[in-house]
Amino acid sequence: MSQTGIIVIGRNEGERLRLCLASVVGRGMEVVYVDSASTDGSADLARSLGAQVVDLDMSLPFSAARARNAGFERLLHIAPETQFVQFVDGDCEVVPGWIEKAKQALESCEDLAVVCGRRRERFPEKSVYNRIADIEWNTPPGEAKSCGGDAMFRVAAFAQAGGYDPSVVAGEEPELCQRLRAKGWKILRIDAEMTLHDSAMLRRGQWWKRAVRSGYGAMDVATRFGSQGLFVKQVKSARLWALGWPIAAEGSGLLTGLIFGWKWSGMAFGAVALLLPLQMLRTARGVRRRANNWPDALAYGFWTMIGKWANLVGQRHYRRDRAAGKHARLIEYKDAVGAGEAVIP
Repeated sequence: MSQTGIIVIGRNEGERLRLCLASVVGRGMEVVYVDSASTDGSADLARSLGAQVVDLDMSLPFSAARARNAGFERLLHIAPETQFVQFVDGDCEVVPGWIEKAKQALESCEDLAVVCGRRRERFPEKSVYNRIADIEWNTPPGEAKSCGGDAMFRVAAFAQAGGYDPSVVAGEEPELCQRLRAKGWKILRIDAEMTLHDSAMLRRGQWWKRAVRSGYGAMDVATRFGSQGLFVKQVKSARLWALGWPIAAEGSGLLTGLIFGWKWSGMAFGAVALLLPLQMLRTARGVRRRANNWPDALAYGFWTMIGKWANLVGQRHYRRDRAAGKHARLIEYKDAVGAGEAVIP
């Protein structure tokens, strides 16, 4: 395991960080924790558990991408022989056996740059929003276009691509993976348990902010790579449903009323309006096998479509920031967890 290193990033994760570090420290691997100005003692906790700590310079614009790059730099400084690096967010716990399986997959295929597995929600019973996140992460095994924040990278591939782009605040993993694939590297999702994640989305407002962030990041990545980039379809879909659908519904009702009489106007409006709930059902049907049951699948379909409006807000924020020449903004949806507030399984 000496060829493998661990990079954990976090800010005010409290007991979530303790669980994360406990799952990787003391296993014969160098563990680097990058702290982003935590006020809950996270950095001291990481040092006490045996991790190397990097205090990220917060005078520069923050991004998880910059934190991961800083961790990678420190890891190679203290362990230059490292060939594989597992990135993990501080609110996640690495499942026993994952490191060995991911390392084996990378060793068996020389053109493989990234390996990821199944990330699960730790507390799906706490809210419908947690369960929706768990369904999102349940993607099929096989060659993939991108990974998430938890993944094992081949050091040579990561270095060749120049690491994460620090200017990307949401969607930094797909952006890096697109550059890796352009250089001939592959990304693989294997059928193995990888991490437990505490989404801590207990309120609708948190879910909305997460969807806004998703729209912001999708717009950022799609803009960088043009029509061939990732998230182009997602950007267009948000515009289609959040803008095109209400305009089409109102327009069809008005046009029908002018041509055929106003008694037909409501029918025309209703026919187009029904497209949204039908799309919700279609989305639910598409994830039924990934969801635990029909109610969760229907909730996923409903909130995914409602989230198109939040995605559009994120796109608007991105365009406004770029027009003003501002750095990409950090959109947080999670609350800090104090040492006495976390539920330890």
